[in-house]
Amino acid sequence: MSSGPENGSDLHLELTGEGGARVRLMRALREAIGSGRLAPGTRLPPYRALASDLGIARNTVAAAYAELAEEGWLTARQGSGTHVAHRAAPLESGHRRFPARPIRHRVTYDLMPSSPDAAAFPRPSWAASARRALTAAPSEAFGVGDPRGRPELRGALAEYLARTRGVRTEADRIVICSGFAHGLRLVCQVLRGPVAVESYGLGFHRSILTDAGLTTMPLTVDAHGARVEELPATGARAVLLTPAHQYPTGGALHPRRRAAVIDWARATGGLLLEDDYDGEFRYDREPVGAVQGLDPDSVIYFGSTSKSLSPALRLGWMVLPGRLVDDIVAAKGSRELWSGVTDQLTLADFIAGGAYDRQLRRMRGIYRRRRDLLTTVLAERAPHITISGIAAGLHAVLELPPGTEQAALRAARRLGLALDGLSPYLHPDSTMPPRDGLVIGYGTPPEHAFTAALDALCLALPDPR
Repeated sequence: MSSGPENGSDLHLELTGEGGARVRLMRALREAIGSGRLAPGTRLPPYRALASDLGIARNTVAAAYAELAEEGWLTARQGSGTHVAHRAAPLESGHRRFPARPIRHRVTYDLMPSSPDAAAFPRPSWAASARRALTAAPSEAFGVGDPRGRPELRGALAEYLARTRGVRTEADRIVICSGFAHGLRLVCQVLRGPVAVESYGLGFHRSILTDAGLTTMPLTVDAHGARVEELPATGARAVLLTPAHQYPTGGALHPRRRAAVIDWARATGGLLLEDDYDGEFRYDREPVGAVQGLDPDSVIYFGSTSKSLSPALRLGWMVLPGRLVDDIVAAKGSRELWSGVTDQLTLADFIAGGAYDRQLRRMRGIYRRRRDLLTTVLAERAPHITISGIAAGLHAVLELPPGTEQAALRAARRLGLALDGLSPYLHPDSTMPPRDGLVIGYGTPPEHAFTAALDALCLALPDPR
């Protein structure tokens, strides 16, 4: 093959031997580097040029480059291309080889799930709410904080959650916390017995439960959410679910299953821990209300501003059955140590004045456009990749062919992409067969960088089989 100077050095590569195109390309490049035909510092052709000359897919070239970079044969930096690494001469036979230091890749595009667009934080309206709230606040608000949270915020939340999520509560049943993880740690202090969880879910949520001495029992997850009919066999006393948008696979809990989990809780005295993940962001379906509205005495409802506004605010809330309020407040402590009073007062004004609704409508439109662009680009450039979980939320799951997830993650790192694989979300004791996939967040990249992030993502995906 040959390529012009603007595309890198001219190369002669013979893709011979066993294996697929990626394996044969990697073998040919290692041989060319090891023999000295490709000297240290030599710039290699871009994916498109080399793929065209060799008659293979450019995703194959991207994956080969990524793996060779991981092994230390190549180096790459955004904007400067891919080069042969400045490697030491091969050691003589019999000399001890030491493992290469891991290569750290700079993150250019953040596609990690669960994060909102930080640049979209509503600074002017938040500042206006802060001025109003501080002006109107009574002097006692700046004394020792009530562990339940400010009454202004609890009252605003009771009205807002009833109106938008179908939550049935009063302000006295709401306790403010610093986010879902903090709330779950508090609830763990009053739970007894095993806790059922979704087979696919966040590992650190499971860790919070196990660190509190609670056993977690996985429930099978399918397109309709967790299979709650498995609950009686687990012996669980509580179940943690993401009914509005299962994390990470994306389905909403089916109406029959919503009713069934409440029936289970009533019959056994159990509790549903409802993480209302992504409840505000829905695109292709009617709003799905909170399960809590079916039976407020059987559900602990969790919400936060981590995705609707910013995780930096450290503001969340628990809507509790009346019988648990005193125990949760006692577990939290005698004073507020977690959430600042000024932020609580500001959020109360932000909600009561309608700014929260306006911000959610604005961000729903932005995230929907990004979601639509993601699905359009994948349909055009990677039609063999199935995308799911896109009816709501800030992420999507890309289903990959079996055995390709790790190679795709290596290619992504090489391209400066930060994203998640699907396999770490699977409960270690689950009997579900593992699936290869990528969990792609589309909330974080700024608007001007989103198209370039999708270009890099397509290069990291495996070829069709």
